[in-house]
Amino acid sequence: MSGSDEEAQLRYAWRALSVVSLASILTALGSSSLNVALPQVVRHFDASATAANWILLSFMLTNTGLMVAFGRLADMFGRRTMYLLGLATYTGTSLLLGFAPGVWYLIGLRAVQAAGGAMLLTNSAALLADAFPQRHLGRGMGVYIASFSVAQLVGPTLGGFLTDRFGWQWVFWYNVPIGLGCLAWGAVALRKVGGRARESGIDATGNLLVLISLGSLLFGLSQVGESGWTDPVVVACLALCALLVPLFVMVERRSPHPVMDVTLFRDPPFALGLLTSFLNSVARMAVVLLIALFYQAVHGESPVSAGLKVLPLSVAAMIASACSGMLHARLAPRTIALLGTSTGTAGLLFLLLNMSPDTGYPPIACALVLIGAGSGMFMPANTTALLDGVSSRRIGIVNAMRLMVQNTGVVVSTALALSLVTSPLPTGLRQYVFAGTIADVSSRGVTQLVTGYRLALLVMTGISALSVIASLGRHRATGVATGGVRPSEEPVGKAP
Repeated sequence: MSGSDEEAQLRYAWRALSVVSLASILTALGSSSLNVALPQVVRHFDASATAANWILLSFMLTNTGLMVAFGRLADMFGRRTMYLLGLATYTGTSLLLGFAPGVWYLIGLRAVQAAGGAMLLTNSAALLADAFPQRHLGRGMGVYIASFSVAQLVGPTLGGFLTDRFGWQWVFWYNVPIGLGCLAWGAVALRKVGGRARESGIDATGNLLVLISLGSLLFGLSQVGESGWTDPVVVACLALCALLVPLFVMVERRSPHPVMDVTLFRDPPFALGLLTSFLNSVARMAVVLLIALFYQAVHGESPVSAGLKVLPLSVAAMIASACSGMLHARLAPRTIALLGTSTGTAGLLFLLLNMSPDTGYPPIACALVLIGAGSGMFMPANTTALLDGVSSRRIGIVNAMRLMVQNTGVVVSTALALSLVTSPLPTGLRQYVFAGTIADVSSRGVTQLVTGYRLALLVMTGISALSVIASLGRHRATGVATGGVRPSEEPVGKAP
């Protein structure tokens, strides 16, 4: 590629990055702000513990289940078209959510909003990988991931402020002007790229199995808080998920257009990279929700104050993501990913050791900084490593696989954490946790809730340790396969 061609490609790449980053801020703001506003939404609708769970889980389940299908459709009909349709869907549903007349209407609209979010997320990294020259991709990914961190930085505080001053509806309504602006800029900035409708198809059976298996897992986990792990419904849901997973693998091996290309798992570094991504998400992604809920439920703080308490995590993640480009110039992506997941594990362990209603805020803040810095290093590095060397023809489906695995981890993290933190409490007290009023109802309930927090953090720390082991395994597998460095894994930023 000549210098002038690369300059033109870079100009377009930075325009595409501005669109993708603005949309990522839009979607990340929605999730992070709702985490803080959840208690007020629960109180407004007088929602049960199960309904409170599904306000969050309905979005996550739909988003994850549809992600690979939209990745395939984007490869067929064009990423620009799918991206703009996703923006329109997400923005329009945000307006309707503020008018929801009941909690289950709200949950249904969250599922529709999640469909729009899936169209965005499944195409974001793919648009960037197509736009950026290979040696600049690490910088682009770092800025893209940093945009999520900016949203996570602003989201909890903004969500708490809007909820306190104007009502929970504005947690959804403020998305509308941002979404409209992003839609207009995307229509202008993103270039039209044709799809390949004749070359691809949709694996309807595989996508259905994803929705049923993941849905049964989530429903089972959501019922643990009310019924316990031995309840027949919980056991049946978890058993159904376990039975459907091998069936899914069998279907995918025979499908001409699989949801997951299982042949990719023959490459140990790729398979271990996806496993690390899943375990990392399970271990970390519920932390913001748990800490915001902890300060409202245990200490009786306002949504604004609780939102401010999680700021150190978001600030650290933003700084680490923004600085990852410098690390990519010196270290291979897999090395940075290993460093990130190790740092996050140390943060979770420190948070576990300091989890108490009497602990001051500084130790909690230090733990959140470590967790945030670890996530900020891990996510762009792992994304770059997984997409490095993938052909343009397959990048959409590979990126969708990456996101589905990562988002499955997010879903499991949320469902597992919420079930564990409430498990020591009597059934009658669990709804007060999600309403943020347990401290006003029962002092014994607060003690039991803190026990639940320690249990949840212990499990999350153990899972995070497994992600370190998987990351080490990937590092060694890469070295064995190539004698130390994979051909496609030269440090980003150096000349090829």
